[in-house]
Order: sequence, then C-alpha cells, then structure tokens
Amino acid sequence: MAKGYWMARIDVSSDEGYKPYAAANPAIFRKFGGRYVVRGGQFECAEGVSRSRHVVIEFPVYAAAVACFHSPEYQANIKVRQPHAVADIVIIEGYDGPQP
Repeated sequence: MAKGYWMARIDVSSDEGYKPYAAANPAIFRKFGGRYVVRGGQFECAEGVSRSRHVVIEFPVYAAAVACFHSPEYQANIKVRQPHAVADIVIIEGYDGPQP
C-alpha cells in the first residue's frame, strides 16, 4: 500500500501568531503516523510560483494522510493558523511502482 503525503506551501504574515499552530502539529501528525520529511530549509523555485515555506509530511498510507487533515484536532488548528498565514496543502498518494 502506498504512503500518503501532505505537500504544503506557506506564507506566514505573523511569526508569533503562527507559533502555536506549528507547536500543536507534531502531536496531531504523530496520532496518524505522520512524520516531517521536509520542514522549511533552503529551496530553489526552479519553475512556477512558490511560497516562502515548504513542508512535506509522510504518512504510512494515503488514508491516514486524509484522515489527519480532516480530524477535529487539525481542523481546529487550521483556525489558529488562518489569521497568521496562507497555505496551499495537497494530499497525495505516494508511488510504489517501477522505478527507472
């Protein structure tokens, strides 16, 4: 079964206001088996449009990634983030097929 991923692009307008959201996320993600693969760091926007922060979270299966996003805990935490940041979040199924 393929893993699931959140791919998030974020622009933060208030670092102080964003901190409670970021601090609450690890416990929520752990509940669904999630772990950070990318959390900030250096990047190059090679093509298209980017935001200032990028995050990739890996979940054991796609269904866990979807369930985490729709969980009451995360939905409440979104409300903490929204006044302080704009985010694009895509939930995507990993690929387990043949590799080049």
